Amino acid sequence: MADLSPLRRRMIEDMTVRNLSPATQRSYISAVSKFSRYFGRSPDRLELEDVRAFQVHLVSTGISWPALNQIVCALRFFYGVTLGEALIPERIPYAREPRKLPVVLSADEVVQFLEAVSSLKSRAALTTAYAAGLRASEVAGLRIEDIDSARGVIQVRHGKGAKDRNVMLSPQLLGILRTYWRLARPRLYLFPGRDEDRPIDQTVLHAACRSAVKAAGLTKRVTLHTLRHSFATHLLENGTDIRIIQVLLGHNNLSSTARYTQVATDTIRATQSPLDRLSLEVTPPG
Repeated sequence: MADLSPLRRRMIEDMTVRNLSPATQRSYISAVSKFSRYFGRSPDRLELEDVRAFQVHLVSTGISWPALNQIVCALRFFYGVTLGEALIPERIPYAREPRKLPVVLSADEVVQFLEAVSSLKSRAALTTAYAAGLRASEVAGLRIEDIDSARGVIQVRHGKGAKDRNVMLSPQLLGILRTYWRLARPRLYLFPGRDEDRPIDQTVLHAACRSAVKAAGLTKRVTLHTLRHSFATHLLENGTDIRIIQVLLGHNNLSSTARYTQVATDTIRATQSPLDRLSLEVTPPG
C-alpha cells in the first residue's frame, strides 16, 4: 500500500478491521473515488450538499437502485467511520427499492433450466444454489468440508453480513454432489476455479445461467438469484413455516418475528429441500 494516499490507506484499514469482504472493500473504494473525481477534489473536503448533488447526478444517469445504494453505503462508511462524522451518514438517504415481484421458476422450469447447463461443475453448483437457497458468493465459497453428510446440513460460511448458518442437505443433492466429486475430484473448494486452490469465479456461474436460459428456451429473465427466489417460494408453497425459510435464507429483517426466531439443526435437517421433489440428471450428456 506504499503508493496509497493516507486517506485511502486509512479507509482500507477501517474496512479491514471491520472484516468487510475484499469485494465490498473494492466497491467502497471505487465509489468514493468516483465521488471525488466528479468534483475534482479530495473526498474529505466535500460536504453533505456535495453528496446530495452527486446523488442527483447519479439518478440522472439512470443508475439502478442497487448500484446507487452500494454507493450510499460506501459514502456512509467513509463519512461515519473514516472521517468520524457521526451525524452525516444518517442524512445520506438510500434509494427506495422498487416494489417488484421476483421472478420465480416453476418446478418444471427448474428442471428444464438445470438440465440445460452444459458444464458438469456449473450444473452441480447451480443445482446446489437451488437446493439450498444459496447466494452466488455462498455457492462459490463452499468447501468440501462444508458438506456435512453425517448431520445432514451444509455449513454456509461468511454469508451476507459475515454470518455463518446451516442449511439442509438434500439427500438428492448429496447424491448429485457425490457423483460430481467422483468425476471432478475437487480438493479444497467444492467448485474450484482454474486454480484448484481458489473458488470458481462468480462470473462463470452467471455466464452459465445466461447460456442455460437460452438453451432451455425460457422467456423469463433468470439469474442465479432467481434460483434462490424459487427455493423460498417453493418451500412456502409446500407448507414450510416462514420462520424456517427466514433462517435458511440468512435473513434477519423479513419481519419483526425474524430476529426472535431460532431454528435448531434438527429442524433444518428435517426440512425437505424442493430439489427432492424433482427428477434431475446430474451428468450432462457426453
